[in-house]
Amino acid sequence: MNSTDTSVANDTASPTPDPSPSDGSALPPAELSKVERAKAELCGLDLAPRLAELAAAGWESLDEATLTIRLKWLGIFFRPVTPGRFMVRLRLPNGVLRADQLELLADAVDRCGEHGSADITTRQNLQLRGLLLEDMPPLLEGMERVGLTSRQSGHDNPRNITGNPLAGLDPEELIDTRPLVAAIQARLLADDGPRNLPRKFNVAVGGAPDSFLLHNDLAFLPAPDPQDPAGPLGFTVMVGGFFSAQRNALAVPLGLWLRPDQLPDFTLALLRHYDAHGNRVQRNRSRLMYLVDGLGLAAYRQAVVAAYRELAGASAQAPLAHDGRHLVVRPPRDGLGFQLQKQAGLHWAGLHVPMGRLDAAAMLELARLARTYGSGELRLTEAQNVLIVNVPADRLAALGAEPLLARFRLEPGALQAEAVSCTGSRYCSFALIPTKRTAQTVIDELERRLELPEAVRSHWTGCPNACGQPYMGQIGLMGAKARQDGQMVEAAKIFLGGRLDSDPQLAELHGKAVPLSELPDVLEGLLVERFGARRRAAP
Repeated sequence: MNSTDTSVANDTASPTPDPSPSDGSALPPAELSKVERAKAELCGLDLAPRLAELAAAGWESLDEATLTIRLKWLGIFFRPVTPGRFMVRLRLPNGVLRADQLELLADAVDRCGEHGSADITTRQNLQLRGLLLEDMPPLLEGMERVGLTSRQSGHDNPRNITGNPLAGLDPEELIDTRPLVAAIQARLLADDGPRNLPRKFNVAVGGAPDSFLLHNDLAFLPAPDPQDPAGPLGFTVMVGGFFSAQRNALAVPLGLWLRPDQLPDFTLALLRHYDAHGNRVQRNRSRLMYLVDGLGLAAYRQAVVAAYRELAGASAQAPLAHDGRHLVVRPPRDGLGFQLQKQAGLHWAGLHVPMGRLDAAAMLELARLARTYGSGELRLTEAQNVLIVNVPADRLAALGAEPLLARFRLEPGALQAEAVSCTGSRYCSFALIPTKRTAQTVIDELERRLELPEAVRSHWTGCPNACGQPYMGQIGLMGAKARQDGQMVEAAKIFLGGRLDSDPQLAELHGKAVPLSELPDVLEGLLVERFGARRRAAP
């Protein structure tokens, strides 16, 4: 199909095949996986009216499925490595957060004492840690009062929808993603939205030349109208991106172009098709790309268009055929430092949050700074950093002198600036190493030893599930075990070569796992050989 095709309403691809047993549709309960049976028995959303009752009874009274699966529909996560202490994951569409909202969350973290902390995630949202189950009813009620929700932020649900963190501010912006992301979320969380997908599902909307989003199941990238290239921009549709322990894939062009107003219904239609036909028997083959592979791209496209026409109505304009070309041509900017907004006289301040980890005091300070120097709004980035926005030029010097900015620096080192890390073994039972602490220690040591000509993007993950996205890094590191002096020790596998430009490429494994004690020396050599680093003179 080429760019001169104007409509796919009558796509001539072969019809969608009837669901096979591996699709999981219409299967008897005995053939479903254990997780699917638990979800079929009771949807986690139905626990919301009973949350106070469950909290009063205590977490130890909950059955395993409710504790480890169903509560995640409310954004509440049991953590086996911290029994009795729970995590709450917020939905923050496009990473937008107000000072009053952050203050409420800081108070919740502060009440947890030494157990409390928060993490900025790679999906532009926040995770609060250390909470008790009895904290949940008042917290969720308080969040609702200030316009926040944690609904369906985990497990087999559409996760937080991401967009350009600089949306509405960016001098290079192509399309403001904020209203689009908000509209998609509202459509998916409506009463007729998905309640039980085969697996988690990531959606993202690009709005700038550096909106790399091909690690998402569904990504909308800005592209000219194939019928009117000089007209308003719309979006080409990319599908199937994901990272896992079994397989890693970048999203591929679906061959469709949409107007901005079509995105919410199209997203819901695609998810309804995935709900009906995704694999519910083998969880390691249930992500969207397996469904695309099983049907074939042309048949899958035809099925999704049919689902969209059924949802939007026969009179709705069909998606246009498209060749998949788009306007995203370079890696994401780090957005750090004082940067000019497109609004005259205003700036954003990009603050580096080491490994995305926050405590209650820092959260309160960020809220105060946003109010004092900006408009009271903050943005969270996929690089786990925070932006204070709408800062007038005459307030920059005073903001730069604030004590918190000695910790959350405007201009961090070349390795620190774009370092991303998953939670690690402190909170995750799958992680094989303490990723955040290890990453910070190693980066501090390397920046002491080396000078680099430009920033190097590193992604750290604790296990093969790849939550830290190691395949996207110029250097990726994955927790592992290795033998050292006859003993099995904590180690890291190294991946090299990830590119997020117009010719994207996933990082590939480089050699054997390296014991953590040897990691600084090995990475020093790689940075000198491959990234132009120079060793500093001895003091």
